Amino acid sequence: MTDIAIHPEKLRDAVAGALGDKLREIRLALGEVTVVVAAEDYLAAMEILRDAPQCRFEQLIDLCGVDYSTYGEVGTDGPRYAVVTHLLSLSLNQRLRVKVFCPDDDFPVIPSVTGIWNGANWFEREAFDLYGIVFDGHNDLRRILTDYGFIGHPFRKDFPLSGHVEMRYDAEQRRVVYEPVTIEPREITPRIIREDNYGGLH
Repeated sequence: MTDIAIHPEKLRDAVAGALGDKLREIRLALGEVTVVVAAEDYLAAMEILRDAPQCRFEQLIDLCGVDYSTYGEVGTDGPRYAVVTHLLSLSLNQRLRVKVFCPDDDFPVIPSVTGIWNGANWFEREAFDLYGIVFDGHNDLRRILTDYGFIGHPFRKDFPLSGHVEMRYDAEQRRVVYEPVTIEPREITPRIIREDNYGGLH
């Protein structure tokens, strides 16, 4: 295990030194380092994180979209969509979280990192499918979890919980049919009943 892996402060300083002016923000919390880079510096920063001797993040282990529109106060003053990537250095035994915000809320676009890490392919397709984030340069950007004709992006905060359509198999037509949702939206408040002295409480 490297000295940096034991001391996240050293990883923070090493990453900050490697990224230089491409770094917007760097945080250390709960033993984990998170960096924020600008969309225009995203690809260059990711290449540095892969290649710099003090970084050597050879592996992308996760990538996801985030919709900050109703996340406390975060989404009220800044961009709505972000892409969060988790990187792993096997050779140096260290991990890093990278966050980049999409500049345009109406058409969120971020460069694809599939040219740097092939493993980003399906992760980026998932973020595109669920959040509508477009990864520029991805060579096969299409839905991966929802159905072929699905409309909308179900992980966006403004997507209705019941969806827009429901599907069923029609035996007479011998095919799947789509129909408008028949579920009435309602709010369910759980009712809690406790017996006297439940769990030793009085």
